[in-house]
Amino acid sequence: MEKHTGSRFAHATKAHPCFSEKMHDAVGRVHIPIAPKCNIYCNFCTRDINQDETGPKEASCAMSVDEATKHVENAINKGSISVVGVSGPGDSLANESTFEFFKKLTKTNPNLFRCMTTNGLLLPDYAEKLAELGINTVTVTVNAIDPEIAKDIYTFINFKGKIYKGIEAAEILIKNQIEGIEKLANLGVFIKVNSVLIPGLNDEHIVEIAKEVKKRGASLMNVLPLEPQNKMKDYHKPTCAQIGEVRDKVEAVFPVFRSCSQCKKKYFYEKRKSNYS
Repeated sequence: MEKHTGSRFAHATKAHPCFSEKMHDAVGRVHIPIAPKCNIYCNFCTRDINQDETGPKEASCAMSVDEATKHVENAINKGSISVVGVSGPGDSLANESTFEFFKKLTKTNPNLFRCMTTNGLLLPDYAEKLAELGINTVTVTVNAIDPEIAKDIYTFINFKGKIYKGIEAAEILIKNQIEGIEKLANLGVFIKVNSVLIPGLNDEHIVEIAKEVKKRGASLMNVLPLEPQNKMKDYHKPTCAQIGEVRDKVEAVFPVFRSCSQCKKKYFYEKRKSNYS
């Protein structure tokens, strides 16, 4: 098998701490919580605003665009910051504030590396806009490409004002994720795919995800452990051995990022409770 070098996106793998293990602890970055609304319901996600921030998609507040911009300026003044990202606590593309923030950031700090995360539901619609805004890297969370598996991971999606459930919801989400990745990659944006390892559900399926997203243009994959909570509170968290085994299998397909520890972010602004859109 031909070794994947990722040379096309050398700038991303060298500069971004979430894409380069060597740079993970060497580059200053700040993640901005300006996207509280979400358009899918993941069964393992609490997506809450609280002071504990004990799980994924939890933050202590949701910032306004002006607050976020000021926060970035303060971070720059206090230290060496080269990367700014939008990562929730909802979905970046489901919030107009994401686009407003990046437009403002481009004017105030055009040299900062810009990144964001998304579930990919709206990615085909916004791929061109993200490229125009100069987004350097996008992380797309893809937990299944088989609707029979995906239907047990998501309760519903809210797509263009309509609620979908079950197989229908899974099919729409998967189609958009795959098409969005391909479209964004063709526009020259570096793509990392996150997959949450859920023992007994998608653990034998993640390699298939890797094969599909590589074919569509993704350059890196990150396999994350399930944090049992919400509707999946009775699932078992994968062991280090299970995670390692899956990562090794994926690495036979294309590069795997191994330094992620599901960063817990701290924000110190007024709490604003958010609701699903």
